[in-house]
Formats: sequence, C-alpha cells, structure tokens
Amino acid sequence: MSLTGFDWLALGPVVIVGVAGVVLLLGDAFAGVRSWTLGTVGSLVALGGAAVAAGMGGDSRETMCTQLTGQEALEQPVQCSFVVDDFTLALWWIILAGAVLVVLMAAVYADDVRMPPGEFHFLLLSSVGGALTLAASRDLVSLVIALELVSLPSIALVALRRGDLRASRSAWTFFLASVTATAITLMGVSLVYGVTGSVFFDDIRNDVQSGAGPEAVIRTGVILTLAGLVFKIGAVPFHMWVPDTYAGAPVPVAAYLSVVSKAAGVAGLLLVLSKPFGPLVDFWSPVVAVVAGLTMTVGNIAALRQTDAIGLLAWSSVAQAGFVVAPMVALVAGDHGSADDGLQAAVRYLGIYAIANLAAFAVVAHVKARLGRTDIASFRGLLRSDPLAGITLVAGLLALAGFPPAVIGLLAKYVALRPVVFFGDGALAVVMAVNVMIGLAYYLRFLATVVVPAADEQVPTAGTIGTEQPWLRAALGLTLASLVVTSLWPELIMRLLMV
Repeated sequence: MSLTGFDWLALGPVVIVGVAGVVLLLGDAFAGVRSWTLGTVGSLVALGGAAVAAGMGGDSRETMCTQLTGQEALEQPVQCSFVVDDFTLALWWIILAGAVLVVLMAAVYADDVRMPPGEFHFLLLSSVGGALTLAASRDLVSLVIALELVSLPSIALVALRRGDLRASRSAWTFFLASVTATAITLMGVSLVYGVTGSVFFDDIRNDVQSGAGPEAVIRTGVILTLAGLVFKIGAVPFHMWVPDTYAGAPVPVAAYLSVVSKAAGVAGLLLVLSKPFGPLVDFWSPVVAVVAGLTMTVGNIAALRQTDAIGLLAWSSVAQAGFVVAPMVALVAGDHGSADDGLQAAVRYLGIYAIANLAAFAVVAHVKARLGRTDIASFRGLLRSDPLAGITLVAGLLALAGFPPAVIGLLAKYVALRPVVFFGDGALAVVMAVNVMIGLAYYLRFLATVVVPAADEQVPTAGTIGTEQPWLRAALGLTLASLVVTSLWPELIMRLLMV
C-alpha cells in the first residue's frame, strides 16, 4: 500500500496560509523595520486567498489516498487522509472568518514594542493551517498531528508579549493541559489502532460495526480519545486551564482560543463521533450528554461571579462549549442535512457563537487599549462615549444570551436544542433551558453596565486615551454588521454552514 500524489487544489487553503506565515516571518526579520501593517495586510491577503481557494473546485475533493494494487485493490476500498466536503467547507468558513477578525484585533498592539509582529502572524497562520487541516482529516494520525499544529503555536502566542510574566504563567498552564490532552488522545488512538489495525475512519467504523476485537478495549480507546478532545475545547471536567489562560493572554489571542482553536477541537469531536465511533453511539451518547450538561452549568455558574470582562467571557466560553457539544447526542440520528441533524446543528451553533464572541472580544480589546483595564466597571457608559463599540458589545452579548432583538442568537439556541429534544436526551434539554436562563443573568448585567450613563470623568471619549486603531475599528464594524445582517436574514448563515 502507498499514497497517491497531492491534489494541490484541495490542499490550497492550508498551503497558502502556511507559506504566507513563513514569508511574513522572514520578511519581518530582514526588513530591518518593525511594521505591524505589513503583517496585518499580509495575513489578510493570505486568509482571503485561502477562502478563494476553498471555494474553488465545486464537488467533494480528496487527496493523500491509498494506492492499492493486486489483490488488495479487489478486497479493500481506497481510503483518503484529506477530504474537502460540505462539512470541511463549513468549518473552514468559520476558521477563516474568525482568523480575519483576530488579525484585525491584533493591530491594537501596533504601538507596543514588546509584541513582535512577524512572530505573531507566523504563529497565528501556522495555527490556522493546523485548524484547516484538522477539519479535512479523515484518519487518526492526521487528526492528532493537526491538533498539535493548532495547539503549539497557540501556546507560544499566549506568552509572546515580552516581559509579561502573567502571560508566561498562563502559557505554562496551557502547555501542561495541552500535553496532557495529547498523551490521553494518543493512548486512546493506540488502543483503537491495536484493535482495528487501521487509522482510517472508514476502516475503523467498519471494524467497530462488525464487532472486531475485545469490546472493552475499543470502548476504553473511545473514552480516552474523547477525553483528549474534550481537553482541547475546554469542556468539563478538563476546563480549568481556560480562565487562567484567557486572563494572561493578549486579548486577541484569547479571542482566537475561544473561537478558532475551539472550532478545531469541535471539528475533531464531530469527526470521530460521526465516523469511526458512530456505531458505538449508544455507548458514548450518555457520556456526551453528561459532559455537555456539566460544561454549560459549571461555566454559567462561574460566570455569574465574575467582575472582569475577560473572566466573564472565559467562563462564558466554557458554557458555550456545552451548547456546542449538546447536539452531538443526536449526531447519528435523523435525516442528514435536516433541521434535526446533530452534526449540522453543532456546526451552525459554533458559527453563530463565533461571530458573537468575537464581537465581544473586539470591544474588550478596544477598551483595554484605551483604559489599560478590563474590569466590567470600565465599560460603564460605553454606549454613549463610543457608540460603535457600545452597540457592538450590546449586539454580541444579546446574541450570546439568545435574547431579542438579536434574532440570530435566539435562533442559535433553537438550533442546538431541537435535535436534543427530538432525537437526544430529554433531561439534557431541560438542563439546556435552565442554563439559557442562567446565562441571561450575567449577560444582561454586563449589558446594563454598558448602557447605564456614567460621569464624564469615568469614561473618556473615543480617542482621548491611546492611539485609535483603524484595523480594530474595522473589526468592530464587521462583527456588528455580521450580527445585524444575520439577525435580519438568518437564512444566510444557515445556507453557508450547510453540512
């Protein structure tokens, strides 16, 4: 058995961002002048090029496939390690759009000499390349390698700001959690491979369905693999690294971890549950339901006590991970592509959450650049002192809460709840409904702070502190426009994220 050649059109988005990252790093090193604009423009061009390449080619594309000869060709189907289908494309749109907004947000550090632009954009694009690869992976080896390509540059991004001891401590926390997750995942993968003799998803699925190997061993492999992936998305009980890492990381990096890195982990969960482990749905579905219920409950309860915006969004990110995971209990139920499809519901919820969460983080980055702090009290009166930032934050918080007039947020909650009610777990549906109410408490409390007028000396007018960044203002405008457009025309994002 051997592998066929590469389909460069299928690999195009990954290659573009990878090459662009190296070019930007070398360009910054040899330019002799520190230029954040060069990195920002270069990254935006690369991400735009990756999006164009992703949209080319039409039907499903496959590459890195097995080349069988002789009797093998008659007995075994061709297996591919890299597949671009509707599922892959939907996740690619989320990853690329999220990365674009993070690049725009990161320009807030243009005046900070302790943040090196070349290294930042190299690490960011490297991690994005890993996320794109993961969404297209169709074997366990590619999956694990792609997960590490997402995680390792992200760890470096957390500690990138020179002289920031808190960021260094947060990076160590993230590193320890990541290597632990990787070790657990590799142990699970080795057990699955030992039983089935293959790393390809389709082969594993067929062997599991036919009852190959000791059942206890394959089930242990499934649990360990899932545990490692749950680590990556910050779900309970492996969630404690999230608030500490977000608090110490630069705000744009925290935004990246909460959306793009999380999307990669969710992609891994969706792939292994729906493909190789699909026949064991009766075994893992109760586990997923418990993880989802605990994650959203713990995240929401912890968020109620937060007085800092980053801490609130960190615990909110944990809670939102529970809502993303919840539809997975119905992952192999219902008609594919229908409103009750758990796979489609998870991807659509992730996409809507990504827009709303990035909107909130963009405003936090903006306020921190102006005031140097992120406590919730520092947002008092923001709606009046800076209407663009204030309206963006209000729209983002309403969407995260699923509260009108942010119709898209309300639709997201419905999308996640529907497959759980019809094909999943009634108890989990009740837990989800209760957690929606809990979430309303802290989202609306934060929103009230933004809306309530403040004395003039408490919140300066826009531009009076620090240098206004047009790139960051563009991020605010784009996220606000996305929330407004999708609330007025929800069908747009429903069609874009069709899997």
